[in-house]
Amino acid sequence: MSIKSVIASIATLSDYQNHKNNPTAPISRCDETINAIKSYILRKHLKPDDALPGEVQLCNQICTSRSSIREAIRKLEALNIVRVEHGKGTFIGSLSLSPMVETLAFRALISADKNLIDLQNVVEMRKFLDIGCAEEVVKSLAGTEQSNLFEIVNKMSKYAAQGKTFMQLDIDFHMGVLSQLNNNVAKQMVKSFWLVHMAVLPQLRIPVSAEIEQTADAHKDILKAAIAGDVNAYRQAIIKHYEPIESILRCENTQD
Repeated sequence: MSIKSVIASIATLSDYQNHKNNPTAPISRCDETINAIKSYILRKHLKPDDALPGEVQLCNQICTSRSSIREAIRKLEALNIVRVEHGKGTFIGSLSLSPMVETLAFRALISADKNLIDLQNVVEMRKFLDIGCAEEVVKSLAGTEQSNLFEIVNKMSKYAAQGKTFMQLDIDFHMGVLSQLNNNVAKQMVKSFWLVHMAVLPQLRIPVSAEIEQTADAHKDILKAAIAGDVNAYRQAIIKHYEPIESILRCENTQD
């Protein structure tokens, strides 16, 4: 789909009927039905887990065929916009970023035979997000105790000393420092790019970095800086945190 079509699609959601009467761009029957269902969801102010009308009622509501409804629902389900429970009906989905995660991970794996640029870009995006959230994170954690997060970073140090990775601890830490942020989109983006990173990395058979202890120490520095209310130290600790994986990916790309 072209950029113009995407923009037209989004722009018509709040006024679908007007778009039908005055189309601004060519649109397939399926895409037209998808837009109509999205418009219905917006007009009715439906939220995740709310039920959509049945097939027949939807057909009458948006004046289209049952086959078009079914095809549109399949595509919307793949995007987590709706969820189908057989025998129960169709409901508003979780609206998560899972489709983006799968696409980015698959893209990185496809390009991995040539180079690791896509994975390098994902890691860079993770760093940008972490640095961008620095002020809000520090504000939310300054002066607090965070015993649970200290327990996590201490376990990381223990694993690193044994040459072991700590994937679950890593995501627990990163989501933990964001827990007080009043920005669910930022949290979803951080988790999504983390998932892409961790989904792709094991498939590439890159050995555990000898600098894994630096990574573990960086997590502790991140936490200490946040609790101390030091934004600059927090950002420096974020940079230190990503140095080992960035170094590995640069070396791999140079060899390729």
